[in-house]
Amino acid sequence: MRTATVRVKPDDYILAVLSPKDRLDAAFRVAGEAFKKTTLTMEDINNAVKTVRRKAYEKKD
Repeated sequence: MRTATVRVKPDDYILAVLSPKDRLDAAFRVAGEAFKKTTLTMEDINNAVKTVRRKAYEKKD
């Protein structure tokens, strides 16, 4: 009889045990560090979000 094992990445496990609020806080901290030295404006971010949403929700025939 084979035993089933699941391989879990440590970073996935850490996020899984956090509450949704803590996950969001962690995501903002990571994003803040990642974009600390960039010159992005809110307009740049809004345009990127619109583009991603447009591609995600476009109708597929």
